[in-house]
Amino acid sequence: MTNPVLVEVLRGAIVESAHRGAVAVFDADGKPFLEIGDATRPVFPRSAVKAIQALPLVESGTADAYGFGDRELALACASHSGEPVHVELATAMLAKAGLDRTALECGAHWPSSHDATIALARAGGSPNALHNNCSGKHSGFLCTCVHSGIAHQGYVKAGHAFQEMVRDAMQSVTGVAHDADNSATDGCSIPTYAVPLKNLALGFARMATGRGFAPERAKAANRLLSACMAEPFLVAGTGKADVALMQAAPGRIFVKTGAEGVYCAAVPELGLGIALKCDDGAARAAEVMVASVLAKLLRADEALAAKLSEFARPPIESRIGAKVGLLRPTAARN
Repeated sequence: MTNPVLVEVLRGAIVESAHRGAVAVFDADGKPFLEIGDATRPVFPRSAVKAIQALPLVESGTADAYGFGDRELALACASHSGEPVHVELATAMLAKAGLDRTALECGAHWPSSHDATIALARAGGSPNALHNNCSGKHSGFLCTCVHSGIAHQGYVKAGHAFQEMVRDAMQSVTGVAHDADNSATDGCSIPTYAVPLKNLALGFARMATGRGFAPERAKAANRLLSACMAEPFLVAGTGKADVALMQAAPGRIFVKTGAEGVYCAAVPELGLGIALKCDDGAARAAEVMVASVLAKLLRADEALAAKLSEFARPPIESRIGAKVGLLRPTAARN
């Protein structure tokens, strides 16, 4: 099945480029609310599932033992931009477990924040693992290992006791196997698993409602999504789409981007989970797709739907700041 064109890129009045993709919106009972394109094709969700991967941090009692609140839990679910507040909070989280940045096995890269990169370079610094966009997630992993009495060395590897905890959570929440047949390695060195969009949407509907979960997991899921919605800046950073979308409707929208054009989201008041992928991996198109889907789901709130629809039509500007085009969602349907 060829996925439909979901986003067009206009320069002037002419379509210059187009992006194909698929969308799945499901409720927590597995009932489809909206499907566009092939929602059964396995995709790697990458960082879009960090909130599910953070479940052991809460369920093990680690978060409570170390006094973690919304800020720390949001960072544990983050793909952050490496700004000072992100780096400082990850450092503080590690310190609670008696660790420092040398325990991180996620690798180092320059901050994705341009300003943070310039400031670091001007100070004569170089990036370390704390600047990695996944350092909050990995700090949560390490804290869970220490609190649970698990040797943390090699915690990123498939088969490590902690990664088995993560894998079990992912399987349980999404209702689909995560094993060697659909496994690969993510950018931060942990295992990632290719699963259908419809299962990811189901998983986030369950995360948002707690339906199908034992009470402890339902409470943990609610706590994690609520933390992200309360502290969206810590989930991403300056100028990021995730921040803008969650701030558009505080406490009502959860969104999380993943690499290669993936988004997962949830609308708790509707009991719906969302998962989508832009086929060519373009983040710009995935952002348009998720904003457009949210606008449709929340159309009863006309003011919010209008704001979300505006996000779904971002301008293209020239080097002098003149508007010369835009991205827009199409009317594609299955």
